[in-house]
Amino acid sequence: MRKLIVLGVVGLIAQLIDGSLGMAYGVTSSTLLLAAGVAPAAASAAVHFSELGTSLVSGASHHKFGNVDWRTVSILALPGFIGAFVGATLLSNMDAAVAKPVVAVILLSLGFYVVYRFLRLGGERPTFKGHPSAMFLAPMGLVAGTLDAVGGGGWGPVGTTSLLSSGRLEPRKVVGSIDTSEFVVAVGASLGFLFGLGSAGINWGYAGALLAGGVIAAPIAAWLVKHLAARVLGVAAGGLIILTNSKTLLEAVGVPGVGVAVAAALIFVLWVSGIVWAVKQERLSKAAARADEAELETATA
Repeated sequence: MRKLIVLGVVGLIAQLIDGSLGMAYGVTSSTLLLAAGVAPAAASAAVHFSELGTSLVSGASHHKFGNVDWRTVSILALPGFIGAFVGATLLSNMDAAVAKPVVAVILLSLGFYVVYRFLRLGGERPTFKGHPSAMFLAPMGLVAGTLDAVGGGGWGPVGTTSLLSSGRLEPRKVVGSIDTSEFVVAVGASLGFLFGLGSAGINWGYAGALLAGGVIAAPIAAWLVKHLAARVLGVAAGGLIILTNSKTLLEAVGVPGVGVAVAAALIFVLWVSGIVWAVKQERLSKAAARADEAELETATA
């Protein structure tokens, strides 16, 4: 019972992060399950069955707050479903550890780009033009869905990172669209695990505990992303990508635990500093905008 309560809390925290930044539910939950000795396939299965509920509630909440671009969701859904189903059915015969360093390098590079893109704005307001094309979204959905099922998490890191770096969709709609389309991905992965493991190979108690915590957090996270400034959310998401994938990459190349911890601490300090700077710049730009409006009203009075 104690383990289930702990998993419930983990599900709550993981969904709060995921619903706010568009990533980390699967990664956080899978990491704990693997640390507890659960087999990779069983851990990913429990996470994806819990995501059937958390992603549904999260998507509904994001829709309520206007955070969803339904065109993006409709294009991502089918490739994500196919990728997740294939990844889940093949997981028992694949070594995900081989792919982790390569994926980490790609995501790390995109994470730096995302942070740079929002930090370089200075006092300017971020703008987003157009929509991501189907030729961009469909392959991304296929790859992200496959990685998500194989690694227990990946839909958010790949999808959110790619959409943020494209500059075609504002961060709150990136997060809302990725979280909403994740329901279809969870369905694909869950069907794949049922096919590959059978119902006896899935720990329904773990899935239920993660689901309970995630459902509680989903509406709170959707409200949070609605009210966070694009600049702040972009830097926060990019920093999370850098922190997570730096750790994965350092561990993959054999850096000792102390070295990984020191690097993570340094990145965390820089991440927080970047967020503080972004908040300051957001306040300055809002103050400048108010001053311009007041000047215009005075001129037209």
